[in-house]
Amino acid sequence: MIIPSPTESRLALKEYPLRVLLVDDQRIVGEAVRRMPAGRTPVIEFRHCLDPHAAIAMAIEFSPTLILQDLMMPGINGLNLVRTFRENEAACRIPIIVLSSKEEAVTKADSFAAGASDDVVKLPDKIELLARIQHHSDAFVHRLQRDEAYEVLARQQRELEELLVKVSEEKQKSENLLLNILPEAVASELKENGNVRAMRFSLAGLLFSDFCDFTALSQTMTAEELVWELNECFSNFDRIARAHGVEKLKTIGDGYLFVAGIPAPRPDALLSLVRVGIEIRDFIAARRRENMAAGSQYWDVRVGMHCGPLIAGVVGLHKFAYDVWGDTVNMASRLESAGAAGRINISEQFRAQLPPAAVCVPRGLIMVKGKGDVEMFFLESL
Repeated sequence: MIIPSPTESRLALKEYPLRVLLVDDQRIVGEAVRRMPAGRTPVIEFRHCLDPHAAIAMAIEFSPTLILQDLMMPGINGLNLVRTFRENEAACRIPIIVLSSKEEAVTKADSFAAGASDDVVKLPDKIELLARIQHHSDAFVHRLQRDEAYEVLARQQRELEELLVKVSEEKQKSENLLLNILPEAVASELKENGNVRAMRFSLAGLLFSDFCDFTALSQTMTAEELVWELNECFSNFDRIARAHGVEKLKTIGDGYLFVAGIPAPRPDALLSLVRVGIEIRDFIAARRRENMAAGSQYWDVRVGMHCGPLIAGVVGLHKFAYDVWGDTVNMASRLESAGAAGRINISEQFRAQLPPAAVCVPRGLIMVKGKGDVEMFFLESL
């Protein structure tokens, strides 16, 4: 939405031609007043209303910039007619010059009290009358144009406020989307600086999980069933991770990678990661029992955890991602692959970071490709 400049047509003030409505029951007066502005520039449009009872309707139809009204007309009180003009929504603001044959102060006072804008003797001098017509018409037109300009400004203000609300909503959507892609601290750095510094962390925890026999089971499920079940599982993984302040890094197929201790190191990072691993294991076990009872397809989860140094940063220009690199990442992936269904497989390094009360079942040395024999444990509980 573009806010118009003052030169745009929507801000051009409306032109109002000078129009005079004479309310008087005498034709001779009407003819005299009609001739007064003849040949004048700018032209004054003139209309004569002989019937005062039709004056309101004619004023609404003609839209005069000034009303000349006689005070003494048969069958109607001139002051009451002035009051009627002032009570009519369409005509209440039009200036009224009262024409009166009386020059008494009380007559003038009564006219002004009824709502007249001015008072002149009937019939006034031509120069005087034209000057009064010009003066009151100009003031009336200026009020109309002022109100029109105010309405334009008010409309622009409303449009601007609506635009700001939309911008705020879109900004919030963008920020929410960014937070769905990046950790909050990383998203904040990206917004403030336009880039994210790569950082090296001396100790961070990683949790890899994937579903056992996923490829074989996926062949027996419809696309809708597969995606729905994955969404149910991963949505709950998201909830569990968020509850413990652990970052979801990414999903790859049926695999899910969590990190703890980055981008903001915290002393309880590894314990939080353990709690996430235990809750994921228990959630999938409960879901497997439900699916078995319902005769639905189910799968087990395999979890691997490792800790150590790593590097983290943002890569890519489009669909960028916050990622981690280093031997710690590779080892965590190997631990998940070397695990077992429904179990949490951890390294000796990870076990050494846990409190003595943690229940771990030794597995001995397990051969890991590219790493040789690695001591592993099944974590049961904290």
